[in-house]
Amino acid sequence: MHMNTRTQKILFALLVLCLPLVLLTFGNAWVRILDMALIYVLLALGLNIVVGFAGLLDLGYVAFFALGAYLYALLASPQLLETFAQLAPYFENGLHTPWWVVMPLAALLAAFMGALLGAPTLKLRGDYLAIVTLGFGEIIRVFVNNMDQPINITNGPKGLGSIDPIVLFGHPMSKKIELFGVSWPGVVQYYYFFLLVVVIFVVLCSRLEHSRIGRAWMAIREDEIAAQAMGLNTRNLKLLAFALGASIGGVGGCLFAAFQTFISPESFGLMESVMIVAMVVLGGIGHLPGVILGAVLLASLPEALRFVAAPLQSIMGERVDASILRQLLIALTMIFVMLIRPQGLWPKSFQLSRQHSAKGKSKEEGKA
Repeated sequence: MHMNTRTQKILFALLVLCLPLVLLTFGNAWVRILDMALIYVLLALGLNIVVGFAGLLDLGYVAFFALGAYLYALLASPQLLETFAQLAPYFENGLHTPWWVVMPLAALLAAFMGALLGAPTLKLRGDYLAIVTLGFGEIIRVFVNNMDQPINITNGPKGLGSIDPIVLFGHPMSKKIELFGVSWPGVVQYYYFFLLVVVIFVVLCSRLEHSRIGRAWMAIREDEIAAQAMGLNTRNLKLLAFALGASIGGVGGCLFAAFQTFISPESFGLMESVMIVAMVVLGGIGHLPGVILGAVLLASLPEALRFVAAPLQSIMGERVDASILRQLLIALTMIFVMLIRPQGLWPKSFQLSRQHSAKGKSKEEGKA
């Protein structure tokens, strides 16, 4: 007897809510992996607007992640007051800007920078667009890496520490709290907060996908010339995709900085952008459940492969470093998945039918 869709959704929601409590029995580290996975889900949702909905290849998405993280770090840490000592008398208790103030500012800043990036690249497509966005991502990383002189703003490669955690109702979420006679560690509190934020953005992205704007983006993705001939303003629609996708990246950066309480330019390198793109492609471009699945798998897979890499390293006589071996296993896993499922792990139904029809045509041509 098959369960109906509503029952499946209820069971899935219960699983998601209980998962951190189950993993907590194995240690805080596993719940922390879940927290980071939720941040990557948020980033994948933002990039999916650009790549999945509008069909614009963006390899510099990590730049917006960095902008949100550094904005929160500067407004919720001692860094600015130490650099500009003349401002210290105006903030007797230090600069502790609340997260609910910084988060909208980070979204607006990232959206502005996203539109700024999109404006000169409107006529570029494919590989050329990827190269330009890749350069933008590296520019932001180098920029924050060198803003420690002549005025020390970002503290350069040393990074920014002592960042305020998220505070809800006067309680810092990094500290334990006693509720219903149970001690809830910070990683569990962050999990439920991040989950709430992710659910909000999933609903927004779903609404956006089925709106007129979402359908217009998909028309541009399928055939930009035809979409323009039908009267769509492709210029404004592309800029909107860049801005909205970037804004979600800025929110993700805020959550990351508050969760880690320390950031440095090393956290926003090229590999981060590549991994976020891989999450979208691996899960299924343009399909929200697939994108979420891809983000969760690729965020947690490196940690899960630690248990496989260690025995393999001992078999090889420890001639290969464990971290390199782990990266090799991740790469081989991704290659295998994409060979078996070229449309992603969870593509849309019409993508699957298109793939099957293409295979059928190729078989018929081979027989002929």
